[in-house]
Amino acid sequence: MTPSMLIDSDVLIWLTRGHLGAAQRLHGIAPWRISVVTYMELVQGCRDKTELARLKKGLAAHSTEVLQLTPAISERAADMVDSLALSHGMRLADALIASTAIEHELTLLSANAKHFGAIGNLKLEAFAP
Repeated sequence: MTPSMLIDSDVLIWLTRGHLGAAQRLHGIAPWRISVVTYMELVQGCRDKTELARLKKGLAAHSTEVLQLTPAISERAADMVDSLALSHGMRLADALIASTAIEHELTLLSANAKHFGAIGNLKLEAFAP
């Protein structure tokens, strides 16, 4: 049984580039869950309205749940940045995504495992493209 997953932006970007491994890994996940931060990153990566429409259609086809930020997620992310920014380069978006996974008790699926390795209570599945 696949644990409940939060899908990181990078895995979905691999999918949009036609990566077979990303398609195979995402095939077994239902429903897709992403942070609103991931959604915004994906939208910012669209080059035109056609790509944006394709993105929205693809997310809808997988009944994607976009998990919103909450005060608890924001507080956890701020603590992460405070404790890990200088020592491990923790960035805002990664902190918010990791905090979303922790707060919702989801495993984070990411190809950027090194960005999240310092977070002790985060369940992480590394995706190797």
